[in-house]
Amino acid sequence: MRIRLALLTACLSLATALPAQAAATDTHLEGRLPSGAAYVMDVPASWNGTVLLYSHGYTPAGAPNPAQNTPGPAARDKLLAEGYALIGSSYATTGWAVTEAVPDQLATLDLFTQRFGAARRTLAWGTSYGGFVTTVLAERHAARFDGSLSMCGLVQGGVANWNSTLDPVFALRTLLAPGSGVPLADFTGQAEAVAAAKSLTSKVDAAQRTPEGRARIALAAALHNIPGHNDPAQPKPGPTDWETRQSHQYTAVRGLLQLPAFSWRQEAESRAGGNPSWNTGVDYGVMLARSPLYKEVTELYKEAGLSLRTDLTTLGRAPRISADPSAVRWMRDTSVLSGRLTDPQLNIHTTGDALIPVQAQSAYRRAATATGSAGLLRQAYVDGPGHCTFTTGETLAALRTLEHRLDTGRWDTSPGALNSRARAADPAAEPRYVPYRPAAYPRPYDLAHPGDTRP
Repeated sequence: MRIRLALLTACLSLATALPAQAAATDTHLEGRLPSGAAYVMDVPASWNGTVLLYSHGYTPAGAPNPAQNTPGPAARDKLLAEGYALIGSSYATTGWAVTEAVPDQLATLDLFTQRFGAARRTLAWGTSYGGFVTTVLAERHAARFDGSLSMCGLVQGGVANWNSTLDPVFALRTLLAPGSGVPLADFTGQAEAVAAAKSLTSKVDAAQRTPEGRARIALAAALHNIPGHNDPAQPKPGPTDWETRQSHQYTAVRGLLQLPAFSWRQEAESRAGGNPSWNTGVDYGVMLARSPLYKEVTELYKEAGLSLRTDLTTLGRAPRISADPSAVRWMRDTSVLSGRLTDPQLNIHTTGDALIPVQAQSAYRRAATATGSAGLLRQAYVDGPGHCTFTTGETLAALRTLEHRLDTGRWDTSPGALNSRARAADPAAEPRYVPYRPAAYPRPYDLAHPGDTRP
């Protein structure tokens, strides 16, 4: 094995010693950064001068962590055929790895420049958690990039994300498992987090078998803005098919319990040095009234013969969870966005996202407007269920739209323009960009509004 690795390293060194303009064939490089992160680079022989730095999504602790340089093979093949250089790293660690992801991505870009020369244009792009990493790069290292594309990104930032993840599980514990003592934060380790997830999931599963339980699960889903059609495998419910919508939300709530709300939270807490989220001072009645799912919740409560007012009062009186101030500071310093852009950024999001609800885009629009960056930001929406379920055409259309802005100085993000570009990139798939305005994010927290929603 050591001999094989040595030969591979020697071959890579020989290949990368050649200047880019001398390469007669496409170049594929893999290796390790000093941090230990893996990197991957694909550079076509006819490189067009643009390099795309891709930031991948969240990788749970212990999961395989390969380097990635595109959202998928179809996009990779099309972009390489058009002459784009594609690069990206794995990040040195898994989990809430922003403190490793940002320097590793910059180191990958540095290595590319050393080996292939300076790019004519450098674009950052990424999906999901990688959309968040992309936006951190765009805000904090603007001099390195000409523009950025965040796809289904966690652009509400770290504090807002963990606060919003806390709200539904707090409601579930309070209404479905009162007195259970199931911990929701400040976990001693993964074992406690996994046990808590199992315990609360069992209560949710039992509740789903009764009308009263289903209404309360819908209430919890509304606090996280989990849509009633959130998976491409689900049948699309009618606008007032509350039963089917709730069933779809139940599935998403179980997914939230299985990983993000407990296991992933514990990993983030271990980095932050404590619990970085809270619900002290939160009025869940006001939050529900602002949710686009309010009507569904009220109808299900009526059908169940339950008093929504009583349950909201119970939530209001339940003992709250306080944050660790030092953990909030760590999350604020590493993982909260300012909204301050120097170069154009395009964000795209599916309307039926349960993991990172589309309302995250409202949070980032709010921050960008406060800092005077709204003119550099555009947001576009794909009418479809699921997290990051863009077609190849929709993805490439977004990239083309960002490039059009850089080439002309003008944004052209109308659904018609985006759909036209998507059809050109992938004629086999019908594009789904639509006019859309997401509701407000339930609990925004950003550097542009330092007095808002403090613990």
